[in-house]
Amino acid sequence: MSKLPDQYLSIKKRFSKFFTAADNLGKATSSAGPINAKTAHLIQLAAAAAIRSEGSVHSHARRALDAGAKPDEIYHALILLTSIIGFPTVSAALSWADDVVQKR
Repeated sequence: MSKLPDQYLSIKKRFSKFFTAADNLGKATSSAGPINAKTAHLIQLAAAAAIRSEGSVHSHARRALDAGAKPDEIYHALILLTSIIGFPTVSAALSWADDVVQKR
């Protein structure tokens, strides 16, 4: 895995109880239903794009690839958002996904 972002590591170190609670929430939501990890990360990738979070798009693109998603699935998950979040936002998200996909 690539180096974790400095901000992430800083929060983990400075606010350990908060970080543990957030981590546990992530684990609980992942195990709360039948959606597999790949699909879950594609959903989270789409949500990250919708809120224009570059770091989250990077993170969930990496996680989706690690869970078995193909680059075309990542791109399709983002392109599907065009009529909802608009072409400029999708274009930005595609460039952020490219940051991850092109490193692999």
